[in-house]
Amino acid sequence: MVYTDEYSIYNSLEKWGYAHKTVCHSAGEYARDEDGDGFCEIHANTMEGFWSLLRSWLRPHRGISQEKLPLYLGFFEFVHNVRKRGRALLVNLLEVLLT
Repeated sequence: MVYTDEYSIYNSLEKWGYAHKTVCHSAGEYARDEDGDGFCEIHANTMEGFWSLLRSWLRPHRGISQEKLPLYLGFFEFVHNVRKRGRALLVNLLEVLLT
């Protein structure tokens, strides 16, 4: 599940296989409690942090085609979710590729 604001750049997320929910900043909505338990499940703070990390990660590559962007995003998503670096990341990557 990916939570974002309504910026149009996120429109392809569902096409790429991600569940997607939004908040509408222009209407003054910054978080929403959908199930009434007092916890705001939908907000964009986590996604904004993710994009900030992604921009830093992509910067050295200088120019990525839109066609290949989903591949870069998929790899970055994997690295971000595994939260490991170096050999530990390589072990996880090999596990995924060989299963």
